[in-house]
Amino acid sequence: MTYELIFATNNLHKLSEIQSLIGDNFTIKSLQQIGCTEDIPETAPTLEGNALLKAQYVFNKYGKNCFADDTGLEIEALNGRPGVFSARYATDGHDFEANIDKVLEELSGVENRKARFRTVVALIIDGSVYYFEGIVNGEIIAERKGTKGFGYDPVFLPDGYDLTFAEMPLAEKNKISHRARAVKQLIDFLMQKS
Repeated sequence: MTYELIFATNNLHKLSEIQSLIGDNFTIKSLQQIGCTEDIPETAPTLEGNALLKAQYVFNKYGKNCFADDTGLEIEALNGRPGVFSARYATDGHDFEANIDKVLEELSGVENRKARFRTVVALIIDGSVYYFEGIVNGEIIAERKGTKGFGYDPVFLPDGYDLTFAEMPLAEKNKISHRARAVKQLIDFLMQKS
C-alpha cells in the first residue's frame, strides 16, 4: 500500500531532505502541489503546537493525511533561545543571516556554546494525531563555515564531528540531523501501519 501524505511546507530544502529519507512506500506532496498557497500561521508557544497547527490546517481544509514539522535551535547559555522563534529571531521574516548574526552577537565572550536542534513532527492520519521528536546536540561555533544547508547550519557543529551542518554533504547530514531522526520515527510508524 502506498501512502499519500501532504508535508505542510513550501520549503524546498526541507522537502528535498524528507524526500531523500522516504522510500517508495510513500508519496509526499508539498502544499504547493495540492494548491495550498496560504501562509499558515505559526502562533503557538511551542514547537509541538506549531507543528500541529500546520498539520491541522491542511487536514481540516483539504481532508488529506498530513504531517508538519517545526524546528528550533535551543542554546543552553541563552536559556533555550531562539527556540520556537528560530526562523524569526532577528526579524519578522526568515532572514537567517540576521538570525545568525544575532546569535553570534549574544554568544560573544560566552564560553558555554552548547546547543541542540530539536524537530517535532506532528502527523495526522484519519483524524488521529501522533508526535515524533528528533534531537541533535552540538555547539555554536564563532564564525560561519560551509555553504550547504540552510538556517543556522553554518554555525552548528554537531557533537562528534569536525564539520558544521553547512559543510556536510546532504546524505551525511541526513544520517544524523534532528529532522532525519524525527522523520525516521515517522517512517517506522508508517511502515508498521502499511
